Amino acid sequence: MNAPHHSPRLADHFLTRRDFLTRCGMGFGMLGLSQLLGAAPARPPDSILAPMAPKAPHFAARAKRVIHIFANGGPSHVDTFDPKPSLAKFHGKALPMDYLATERRTGAAFQSPFAFRKHGQSGIEVSELFPHVAESIDEISVVRSMQADVPNHEPSLMLMNCGEARQPRPSMGSWVTYGLGTENQNLPGFISLCPGGYPIQETQNWQSGFLPGIYQGTYINTEFRDIEKLIEHIKNKSLSSAEQRQQLDLVRSLNQEHARRRSKDLQLETRIQSFELAYRMQMEATDAFDISREPESVRTMYGSGTQGRQLLIARRLLERGVRFVQAWHGPGQPWDNHDDIESGHRQLALESDQAIGALLKDLKQRGMLEDTLVIWGGEFGRTPTVELPTPGANAGKVNGRDHNHYGFSMWLAGGGVRRGYVHGATDEFGFKAVEKPVHVHDLHATLLQLLGFDHTRLTFRHAGRDFRLTDVHGRVVKELLA
Repeated sequence: MNAPHHSPRLADHFLTRRDFLTRCGMGFGMLGLSQLLGAAPARPPDSILAPMAPKAPHFAARAKRVIHIFANGGPSHVDTFDPKPSLAKFHGKALPMDYLATERRTGAAFQSPFAFRKHGQSGIEVSELFPHVAESIDEISVVRSMQADVPNHEPSLMLMNCGEARQPRPSMGSWVTYGLGTENQNLPGFISLCPGGYPIQETQNWQSGFLPGIYQGTYINTEFRDIEKLIEHIKNKSLSSAEQRQQLDLVRSLNQEHARRRSKDLQLETRIQSFELAYRMQMEATDAFDISREPESVRTMYGSGTQGRQLLIARRLLERGVRFVQAWHGPGQPWDNHDDIESGHRQLALESDQAIGALLKDLKQRGMLEDTLVIWGGEFGRTPTVELPTPGANAGKVNGRDHNHYGFSMWLAGGGVRRGYVHGATDEFGFKAVEKPVHVHDLHATLLQLLGFDHTRLTFRHAGRDFRLTDVHGRVVKELLA
């Protein structure tokens, strides 16, 4: 099978023995393996050059797209969605229970400074901090029994976003776009909207890990309003669109020739795809991120703040076929109120409540909530006890709460989620999940189920074994499904 030495121009039309065995032998092996695993038929060869093309999930999906609103830093569940009247009775006193280990020392019970009230036909209690969200409570499933592994930001951020607290792993958005592709080839399938810079763990929160780089989240700093600041180099001021196309075609042909002479190179393929996407984004992204094209009434409904602007952008992206949008309330850990939790949480809720409430109503009015999964929450909750002064950790005001991973709240809406439902419970003081606990792995398994995936079968072969978002854990919380 070696190419004749006297015909150098024909060399590219022949295979080396190694190439022949690689292309044929391994191919036949995979055909047999696909039958054993019950794999779906292989996609057409063109899909190799279009890895983000829409793909069918394992079974009929309830949700087609996701928006993950990340309350970065750990909002206090006992001040937001998990009322604990017993804290008022024991305020300033030691709790009649064994203390659980937290990151810092805590003291007496600390009652919530916020009033809770029942809302909607479901009668779910919501803090006064979230009156706009409460108006849509009958669309929401509140999970009051979430659990993580440790009370530290870095590993908990990685666990919530990537399903693994220690090792670099693909993020949730990357897994979703790997499994489903995207419905708009002119925009990234996974976009992370984070104002004012990176959060803790930076780009690891939306990394593609060992998945091909095309599935990594695209970071957008939503602190900026101008499109050319939101997305750097969105416009080429030196070349026309036609000239850019010619330039890109030349670069693409050179890269493809380079790739053809080598075994499959994921990094090179990602580079080729990123060039193409950057070119195609120039018109589409300019339109998607320009909220001035929305009616004034819609912009007013979302509010003029950063969170309102980015959630309106998120809705516009979802409308245009983007598969997964993560909207951060950040950077840093704004919900991390070790001191001044009353003023801190009040201000943070003021910045986000109107926008989140508007998003839920807007999606419903447009008929999008039925197949859009909305998630709200942080990486953990906070203690029902007051945090004691700790050198270098807080200002020593004794009016804040420490991290709490034993029990906290998140909520889901739309996309096949059971409506007007409360799942699980923490103990009477809110320290630990005691009824129907839901680990982060269980949450991920449930989200994938709503998107049409068996979480044990959405895998990627790496380092000699099949990996998945839920690692070797996770169970679908069927009570959360409509």
